[in-house]
Amino acid sequence: MSEPLATVHLQSIGLYGPGMSGWAEALPVLRGEQPLTLTPTELPAPTSLPPAERRRVGVALKLAMATGLDAVQAAGADAHTLATVFSSTGGDCDNCHHLLDTLASADRAVSPTRFHNSVHNMPAGYWGIASHCLAPSTSLCAYDATFAAGLLEAFTQVQTSAQPCLLVAFDTAYPEPLRQVRPIPYAFGVALLLSPEPTTGPRLQLELTQAPPDTLADPALETLRTAVPAARALPLLQGLARQTAGHWVLDYLEDLQLRVSVQA
Repeated sequence: MSEPLATVHLQSIGLYGPGMSGWAEALPVLRGEQPLTLTPTELPAPTSLPPAERRRVGVALKLAMATGLDAVQAAGADAHTLATVFSSTGGDCDNCHHLLDTLASADRAVSPTRFHNSVHNMPAGYWGIASHCLAPSTSLCAYDATFAAGLLEAFTQVQTSAQPCLLVAFDTAYPEPLRQVRPIPYAFGVALLLSPEPTTGPRLQLELTQAPPDTLADPALETLRTAVPAARALPLLQGLARQTAGHWVLDYLEDLQLRVSVQA
């Protein structure tokens, strides 16, 4: 076991995924009190955006906004002041598909809105519009390691700035034919609001390890964990839902994982 890389405090959690519309609704599933039904993820409209921007957004932005706001509202935090980390393996997959479809057609004129929404930091921009936030924001991706990379970045932000940071990790499904090469079947997002100061939530420590990643006993949850990069967070989320102190190893690199220690 290596020395802990960082220690932070967890203020709140947001979650949207198949059969789980918000952290409160996900708790019985993660605690094993009711089964997970792998149905399409239901997302609220991003009403915090002005109507003009709201009409332009797709599933990826709705997922990022809903997940982040779930955590912010649970903590009673002010989104206007929060630094953010947005982590996604593919960004707006539907928009990517439509752009490629247009470029492969006879009429290759790309919609300005689709081009505008194609950049990877698109959710960070819309989050700033909705919250009027001027705090620093980082957007990243790391293929299947996307959640762990985002978590490491958010921990680093908290440690170096001594300010809270909101991590929002999210993934959506590619349409065909891209789905054949990147088969993400469900939209899933998780948000963690992290603080340098003690909160009513648990203390988290992060360290590198060569131990194998933890898996889940529930077949539906394990299917979700292995199918969606953002859902690699599920072992940790299950421990947090059960209010259990312990250590959870999450997928990161091929021969190096992240161990998250939870202390009440």
